[in-house]
Amino acid sequence: MALPVYATPLQRLWHYTYLAICALVLFFLVAPLIAVIPLSFSSSPFLQFTSEMLAFEPDAFSMRWYKLLIGDCSDPGITTVCTDRWVRGAQNSLFIGIIATFLATTLGIMASLGLSRPHMPYRKVIMAIMISPLIVPLIITASGLFFFFAKYNLVATYTGLIFAHTVLGLPFVVITVTATLVGFDQNLTRAAASLGGSPFRNFFKIQMPLILPGVISGGLFAFITSFDEVVIVLFVGGPEQVTLPRQMWSGIRQEISPTILSAATILVIISILLLTTVELLRRRTERLRGVTPS
Repeated sequence: MALPVYATPLQRLWHYTYLAICALVLFFLVAPLIAVIPLSFSSSPFLQFTSEMLAFEPDAFSMRWYKLLIGDCSDPGITTVCTDRWVRGAQNSLFIGIIATFLATTLGIMASLGLSRPHMPYRKVIMAIMISPLIVPLIITASGLFFFFAKYNLVATYTGLIFAHTVLGLPFVVITVTATLVGFDQNLTRAAASLGGSPFRNFFKIQMPLILPGVISGGLFAFITSFDEVVIVLFVGGPEQVTLPRQMWSGIRQEISPTILSAATILVIISILLLTTVELLRRRTERLRGVTPS
């Protein structure tokens, strides 16, 4: 945002100081990526910048760790253990994430429809309970889910892991969809009902198209949360429920190799793409409401 022409010298000094502080904070957050991404293309099995990499020699860079990530063991330069656990971990993460996102989105929409109505009893209490997974420390949530699922034999099962990830993703859907419904004109559904439309038809024909950006945003946040989650998997999952983050965690404990950095780079790219989609949806929602995107 540009400074007005009438800004005083002190205001200008604070403006540029504020921009410098923001730049330093952004660099602090992004600095690890500056090291992780180049190292994932290293031909060396050690997590360090070699003199050849610093000299930008072509032989110092390789795709061997990405090949190992997909189970390709044909490269003779690979000295670490070649396994298909990375591929199975990615498949499990996608499988669990997609189903958990679908359940969280469906349940979140139904909850938001009730929470957005001012006459709903105990609305604030229910809202606080719904978003409690965002407030309570994750390890407490994971231990509570473990003891609860153990009574119903859901520990070390895909079903239990999906339910646990649904619980984690539900608050994101509730918050985004409820915020979208706050600006929704209820007279539209009343007019449709007066014309003979059923509640089910009115929702999909009138409400759903208008709140769709909020629904997609909440679903994307729920998917990111599920795809990157490792604490819940350690408590609720079993040996067969190996997800990509859990495989990365196990790799750090057992054998540190640039394969972990390759997986981290892919997760970073996926997160950036999904968050960019969320931002585009936010801007679209503002344009639909007649608000100038900031």
